[in-house]
Formats: sequence, C-alpha cells, structure tokens
Amino acid sequence: MTRRNILTRLSLAAAIVLSAPIVALAQDIHFTQFDMAPMIINPAFTDMFDGKVRVAAIYRNQWASVTVPYVTYGASIDMPLLFEPNNDRLSAGLQLYKDQAGDGNLSNFTGLVSIAYHKSTGELSELSVGLQGGYAQKSIDLSKLYFGDEWLNGAFVPATSQEYHLGIGNSVNYYLVNAGLAYSQNTRDGKFNFTLGAAANNLNQPNDDIEKKQNSQTGLDMRFTGELGINWIVGQRLTLRPAVLYQNQATASELIAGNEFLYQVGGMPGYSDFSTAVFLGGWWRSGDAAMITAGVEFKGFRIGASYDYNISTLNTSSNGNGGFEIGIRYTAPYSSKFAGRRTIPCSRF
Repeated sequence: MTRRNILTRLSLAAAIVLSAPIVALAQDIHFTQFDMAPMIINPAFTDMFDGKVRVAAIYRNQWASVTVPYVTYGASIDMPLLFEPNNDRLSAGLQLYKDQAGDGNLSNFTGLVSIAYHKSTGELSELSVGLQGGYAQKSIDLSKLYFGDEWLNGAFVPATSQEYHLGIGNSVNYYLVNAGLAYSQNTRDGKFNFTLGAAANNLNQPNDDIEKKQNSQTGLDMRFTGELGINWIVGQRLTLRPAVLYQNQATASELIAGNEFLYQVGGMPGYSDFSTAVFLGGWWRSGDAAMITAGVEFKGFRIGASYDYNISTLNTSSNGNGGFEIGIRYTAPYSSKFAGRRTIPCSRF
C-alpha cells in the first residue's frame, strides 16, 4: 500500500468519525427502523405490543461507498411474564446486537436483559417503567490501523508506532444499566393511540476505554432519549404512523422525525396487526440524512427495508450514499382464551 493511499484512508476515517452522529467511538448505535429494536431506545418499551411474544432481527450496512462498511446486527425477543388484576403485567425481554466499524474492525457486542412493569391507569391507558442490565465487549484490531510515526526515514515500518507502547489493548469489557418510562393512551373507538417515552441509558457510565491507563476517567456517556409514536386510523384501510425520536449523548445528538403510511390490502376493512398491509415512510435525521422505509405486514410478520441518503458534510465523498437496513419482526397473537385482553395497542414501538 502506498503512502498516499494510507493517508487517504486515514483522512477518510477521520471525516466519518467527525461527521456521523451516534456512530463514532464511545457513542451508542442507532437504527433508521428504530421500531425494529425498541428495547435499545427505552427498556419501558419491553412488551409494548398486542400479542403473547415478539421476536425481531435487523441488519444495517453504512458507509460502504467510502470505506470498510460499518455493519450492525440486532436481534430481540420480549413477552409478558405475569398478568395481574386490571390487566397489569410484568414483562421481560432480551436484546442482542453487534456493531463492527471501519478499517480497524472496531467491534462491540452487547447483550441486554429488560424487565418492565405495565400499570393500567384507566380503561384505555397505561404507565410503564423499565429497567435494563447488560454486558458489553468492545475490541479493535490494531494491526489494521496505520499511524503517522510508522514512517521512518521514508519507509513504512508497521507496528512501530508509540501507540503500541501506550497501553492500548485489544478489548475491554463492561456492564450497562438503563432505565425508562413510557405512557400509552388509546381512544375508545380504537382509531387513535399514542405512546410517549423517556429513558436514560448507561447510568453507570462504564469505562469503555481500550487504552489501558491507570485511573482512567474515560467512561461511556449517558444517553438520553425522548420519543413519541402515534397510530392514527384515518380511513377504512389507511393508517398514519408519525413518530419523533430525540437522542443526546455527550456532544452528539440525533433528531428523527417522519411518518409512515400503512395501507391495508387484504382482509376486512379496519386495520388489524394480523391483516395484510403495505407501508411506505419518509423520515428526516437532522443534519445527517433523508430516509425512506418500505415493506409489508401480514399474519403477524413485519418485513421492512430502509435507505439513508446522506446530506451531511460527508456527502461529497459518499455521493449521498448512507446506510441500508433490512429487518423482520414477528408478533404471535394471543390464543382465543386471552383474545381482547389488551386494550392499548402500539405498533410503533
């Protein structure tokens, strides 16, 4: 590899880190289809659906046009554990994800276990509180990174950088603690419902510094989220699903807003989670990307894809190419014994 190519790759990697929100080192992951991984946003969204079990998987590929792709995989399962009088319930969930970024294979594998309690606050409303604990492992392959001081007398000599002698390790492990609240409200005719949530993640601010320094003060900053999701049946077959998501972590912030149009194409008019429907959505991530989502829902399945068109300062290098996602989710219905027990559907989260 020539010196010019090495410097080009270093410059490009730096540009990505500086311009991409939430993707940089010491920042948490994000998805365009955030409803496919709701427990990453807020542990109170555990079991916030109408059914007996929900399983989901999602894949994201970003920046493939400019560097080694940033790839993220996620999988989850959540369900009610115990019903109490007045439809109160205790629920649990498991969220896994793996993120691999850039030339140095910066990898993050995280497993999160959620517990949520849903308290009925009326015939058509409920308040939810969620707690979450997890374990993460972050690693990097230093042999695939290049440093300026590895050029000695005009020749490239790998593994001679002082970075190798400053205590930089290959991995770090740490625990995570997250918490959140959510409130859901439905109308009596079932045509309009909303969910409002707020969460604080990384409450323990674990040390995620790969560089092994004594008394290191580097920690993973807390991430705060606020979200509003709405389901509004505006016709016999048409449903609107507007949503807003805001996240803030240290100096990075993210605001996503948009709407999804869902049109029922099968079954009797009047939307049901188990009818056949198609959806198309338009979304805006402030200062970063314009996004489109599309897919189909049928028999409890939701299959969706999304594409991000980059509008950040990296637009010239990326030619507008951002991230691609594909996700699948399945919600198993209640048996006839429990049909109609839940009164607060919320398909957005």
